[in-house]
Amino acid sequence: MSEVKETKNGKKIVAAAAVLAAAAVILGVIYANFRPKPAAGAKELTIEVVDNAGESVMYTVQTDAEFLRQAIEETEGLTVEGTESEYGLMVDTVNGLGADYTADGAYWAFFVDGAYCEYGIDTQPVSDGEAYQIVYTAAE
Repeated sequence: MSEVKETKNGKKIVAAAAVLAAAAVILGVIYANFRPKPAAGAKELTIEVVDNAGESVMYTVQTDAEFLRQAIEETEGLTVEGTESEYGLMVDTVNGLGADYTADGAYWAFFVDGAYCEYGIDTQPVSDGEAYQIVYTAAE
């Protein structure tokens, strides 16, 4: 009788594993179809940097970049630094001005066409004519 229970439990485990594997495949397909898609071709972007004093510097870049990080790296006079992570570059310094969240809650916020970026700079797609802002943001 215990062999019958073990066989039924083994079948349940195999069935559960198959369901989980199928769910993972379905989620992978959904992500592949709906993830942010970069636009190909020459693009002109504007990137505005607003520092801790509220002063603004505007940059214009012509690029074939697919994502924001590459466009930033191609922008003459604009520098970003930070720590690489599994999510991409975590920016803590822009044009030599550091923001230390652990010390005072300050960070660099990224916006596209006035809306908060939903992705990190490594995965934020860029399109022709878009306007980006990099804003020093202090704790309130």
